Amino acid sequence: MTGSVDAAFDRLAGVVTRTPLELSTRLSERTGDRVWLKREDLQVVRSYKLRGAYHLISRLAPEVAARGVVCASAGNHAQGVALASARLRTPARIYVPRTTPRQKRDRIRALGRELVELVVEGDSYDESAALAAADATASGRVVVPAFDHPDVVAGQGTVVREIWDELERLGRRPGLVVVPVGGGGLLAGCLSWLAEHHPDTPVLAVEPAGAASLTAALGEGGPVALDRIDSFVDGACVRQVGAHPFALIAAYPGPLRVLSVDNGLVCEEMIDLFQTEGVIAEPAGALAPAALRLTSPGTGTDVVAVISGGNQDISRYAEVAERALVSAGLKHYFLVEFPQEPGALRRFLDDVLGPEDDITLFEYVKRTNREYGPALVGIELGTPGDLDRLLASLAASPIRAEQIDPDNPVFRYLV
Repeated sequence: MTGSVDAAFDRLAGVVTRTPLELSTRLSERTGDRVWLKREDLQVVRSYKLRGAYHLISRLAPEVAARGVVCASAGNHAQGVALASARLRTPARIYVPRTTPRQKRDRIRALGRELVELVVEGDSYDESAALAAADATASGRVVVPAFDHPDVVAGQGTVVREIWDELERLGRRPGLVVVPVGGGGLLAGCLSWLAEHHPDTPVLAVEPAGAASLTAALGEGGPVALDRIDSFVDGACVRQVGAHPFALIAAYPGPLRVLSVDNGLVCEEMIDLFQTEGVIAEPAGALAPAALRLTSPGTGTDVVAVISGGNQDISRYAEVAERALVSAGLKHYFLVEFPQEPGALRRFLDDVLGPEDDITLFEYVKRTNREYGPALVGIELGTPGDLDRLLASLAASPIRAEQIDPDNPVFRYLV
């Protein structure tokens, strides 16, 4: 694949936005390094996916492009294909599952205009992908994969070429590049370019703990399908890493680490990005900077974390905020047995709760002819360290209470 990323870089000039590299004071102070954010959320389709889609479609022979292209996606890739098709005047048929939010469907149609036919079919991405593959076989259209194709990988790899050019202009070079991983296309493209030009560059690959397909592939020596995946980090929720990306990833000669990040840390980072840097990141977009909560050189080196996407549905922020509070140790749930007598709730407030504790949920069912009435109580603390004091107060109180652990199956109904 030597030279293909540089060729893709030239082909994409004037098409994709050369997204900025911004210094994060917050993450720099947290890690002791100079942390830069590569803002792919500011791409015209709000993710890096345009790079690979446009590069592949632009390289099709005219007679092949005239037959059109087809793809399956639940979001970012579809938007990249839609815009590329519109700009290259190549007809596209895009399959999305029925679960795709209306906002994303409308955005795909707006980007592709009359060149795109949107087909909402299938109950999952896998079903939509099967329909797209069958369409390609029957119609002769070219499939545009989200990550498992050399031209897609090369286009996505232009992200690291921009990173390097910008830091070099500032008289610096990255001591660590942090890249999110789903199917592996972005990571493979970045590693391909680094292997050719700067093969000693350390890279940290970050994937969601609930869909760690790269970790599984490295353990088995090749791509394997995960039995179960957690779809919260939907932009990086891939059951099996791509075969072509995996070959490039496995061949990287430089230092490469793979780290899995849980949903809670992703949510904490999404909230911090929004409140401090003003960045609206989707869960997959926050993967790379979230990893810096767990690891960083801490030697004052230049660290670059790729914000891979910003297609975040605003309705999800309530769930994100809740998950972030739980992850940070600020939000806890209890089943409390209140004595069926006047003043029981007042004693709970006075004797158990601290001055900075806040009740955020209280669901009480009073039973007749019972000594106790159960209540589900959500409490937000002032600091994580207040939990020990709260538990001690509960233990000293005559009120019986049981904390609901996040591993308890009941917890999923609360968050």
